[in-house]
Amino acid sequence: MPALHLTPTDRKQKRAEAHHLDPVVMVGAAGLTAGVRQEIDAALRAHGLVKVRVGIEARSTREELLAELADGLDAAPVQHIGKLLVLWRPPVPRVKTDREDRMPGPKVVKVLKFAKSGNHRPQVKRVTVLGNMRLAAGGQLKRVKRRTASVKKQQA
Repeated sequence: MPALHLTPTDRKQKRAEAHHLDPVVMVGAAGLTAGVRQEIDAALRAHGLVKVRVGIEARSTREELLAELADGLDAAPVQHIGKLLVLWRPPVPRVKTDREDRMPGPKVVKVLKFAKSGNHRPQVKRVTVLGNMRLAAGGQLKRVKRRTASVKKQQA
């Protein structure tokens, strides 16, 4: 798998995005083991942009490590500064499945209460309305009463 290639403008943008990131994976004196490679792959799958801290002193070894990671994980090398390596791989689009038994979630609703005199501002109150509630007049929350079936329908 060849490494991805970024244009200089894309690389600059990815470096700016990675500036505030903390290293997710650390490579120790044992080097690039299968477990470390697997963790970097999982981090790339989860985040897309990953910083890796390398504990190896030789710069040439770190450069080889960056090239090896980029080729092996199908990622783009973004930056190598000191003992930090930055890798990027485009995120895999996630498939969203709709459940048919899913109930509506809570909604945040703004309720305005106007002042009695026209000189004051209205009060804004945010209210969370759950699935079994409704918003009544005056901004009050009321639970929805369950409708009971008639005796004839219950027997049928």
